[in-house]
Amino acid sequence: MTKQKQFLDKAAILAQRDIITEDLYVPEWDAWVKIKVMTASERDHFEAGTVQRDGKRTTVNMQGIRARLCILCLVDENGARMFSDEDEYALGAKSSAALDRIFTAAQRLNGLRDEDVEALAKNSGGDLLGALDSD
Repeated sequence: MTKQKQFLDKAAILAQRDIITEDLYVPEWDAWVKIKVMTASERDHFEAGTVQRDGKRTTVNMQGIRARLCILCLVDENGARMFSDEDEYALGAKSSAALDRIFTAAQRLNGLRDEDVEALAKNSGGDLLGALDSD
């Protein structure tokens, strides 16, 4: 028996609770943090800050990449972002081991890998999401 297709309408799509979170223990701080999946807009913002295009020339901005991703993914117990974009340098001044631990978990949770960032730089087309989601 096959399951009947059920299509969502606009209201049903917008009502979906699809932003999952994960608790992560950070031994460097002897404490827990909560990270989340980025929204589509946050991911676009992250990609735009990571890849710069100047005509045909594409470069990858690795400066502050750990802090930038952590800012978008660290949330409080209620799921609200804890940091704003202006906190990049302050957060970037924290332990590289602690931030790398959060960054790695945020990468995994959001389906981002190191090679995805490289693929973004090589992709001159504009299909940024396709480059990130390739396995």
